[in-house]
Formats: sequence, structure tokens, C-alpha cells
Amino acid sequence: MPEGYRIAVVAALEREVWPFIKDWPTSRKEYEGRVFKFFEKDQVVVVCGGMGSEAARRAAEAVISLYGPALVVSAGFAGGLDPSLPTGHTLTPRHVIDAGDGSRTDSGSGDGVLVTFGTIADAEQKAKLAKAFGAHAVDMEAAAVARAAEAHGVKFLASKVISDPSDSRLPPIARFIGEDGRFHALKFLGFIAMR
Repeated sequence: MPEGYRIAVVAALEREVWPFIKDWPTSRKEYEGRVFKFFEKDQVVVVCGGMGSEAARRAAEAVISLYGPALVVSAGFAGGLDPSLPTGHTLTPRHVIDAGDGSRTDSGSGDGVLVTFGTIADAEQKAKLAKAFGAHAVDMEAAAVARAAEAHGVKFLASKVISDPSDSRLPPIARFIGEDGRFHALKFLGFIAMR
């Protein structure tokens, strides 16, 4: 296990964290039959595991097992549920809730509530999630990362940037996410170009 990695960051997609990691050294390591790309600098390691809870869980388990961090951060984009949160706002929620089973993680710091939902939420689903959970934003990964950190006794927090406000109408992005959680950007761009 490498020495000195204190913070592990788990994101779904490289583009969510690219401005921060673009010049970082990388390594590829296998964990449970899958090869992960890790960005490593100073005492921080970043892994981008793909979209969705299962992809996030695998990435979190890999980075925790291979690097032994003291803190795991779920970072990336989230959809806004609170109309007062504009695109670009950074939310560091105190509570992360899994919409699937209602389980809740208290990070011990931060403000607000992030709910993890199984698919990309449309405007109607966003309204329902906001009402049901009192949440400010929605993502697809944070609860799985929180659960992995908790299982290993590692501190957890989330930091999410609002990518789309509460009333936004997104194109059907879910159909461009592979079973491994990877987003197929070229197929999506082709779809947009044909519209």
C-alpha cells in the first residue's frame, strides 16, 4: 500500500475533476478484476469509477483498499433540487441519503442534504426527491461512496457542483451510460447532432 495518501477522491467522470488533475501523474492498478486509473499528487489520490452506485462502490472499495486514506470524498456534479442553488454552486452536504433504502450518512460537517438516486433525475423526479427527503441536490454516487467509507471506518464527505438547476430539462442521458458506469460521450454527441 502506498504511504502518505491521506485523501481519496471518488468521482464518476474525469471531466468532473479534470481542471484539478490534468497534470497529475497517473497509475493503473487492478482491483477485483477491474483496472482503475488513479491520479496521484502530494497526499491526494483521485479515481473516476463511472456513473451510478455500483461503479462508485467499486471505485471507492478499490481506492480505500489500495491506498488506505484517512478521508474519502465523493466529488463531482449533482442536479439541483433547491431552486435557490444556481448552476456552478458547490454544495458540501452534512447529510447524504440513499433514495433506494432511506439510509443516511452524517459527514459531521457541511450544510444541506444530498440524495443519491438510481438514475438521472428529470424535473418531476427532482421535485419528488426534494419533497420526500428535504434534499438540496441529487446525484447517483455519493451514498455508495459513503457506505464504502463507513464499512472501512474511514471519514467521508461529499462536495458536489450543481450542474443543472431544479427546473432543467435534460436530454435522455441515461441511455448513453454503459453497464460499467462509463458515459459514452461520442454516442451522446451524435444523438444531439441528429436532433
